Amino acid sequence: MPLTRQQSFTRRKPSIRATRQFVTRTLSEWGYVDRLEEIQLCVSEIATNALLHGVPPGRLFRVRIEVAEEEVRIEVRDSGPGRPAAQSPHADSENGRGLLLVGELADAWGDIEHTVGKTVWFTVKATQAQGRAQ
Repeated sequence: MPLTRQQSFTRRKPSIRATRQFVTRTLSEWGYVDRLEEIQLCVSEIATNALLHGVPPGRLFRVRIEVAEEEVRIEVRDSGPGRPAAQSPHADSENGRGLLLVGELADAWGDIEHTVGKTVWFTVKATQAQGRAQ
């Protein structure tokens, strides 16, 4: 049976740090820490995209963690329009590389369009640390 946990966050910059802390705390508690740095970076990028492009003022975004066997899936759902697309930023551009990083670090990623908003997700293969009970 998969493990799941979710939490909603406000449309504020400190929420990006809070999403990393939520994911880190949860995966550490469950014993899935072997790819934690990659997961932290990916969730930061996707949550930042939600905050900047997908969460209308006054709304929240939700982060959901699911672990089944040896796969960690992170989802970020927002209520804004549009779908994510990897950019081809100019060499001196400071932005536009988030989804490229996710594509390199995660084993898979994608998005699901909803009537209102979307969910952007990624998965990584991860092994539970020895001695951790589910």
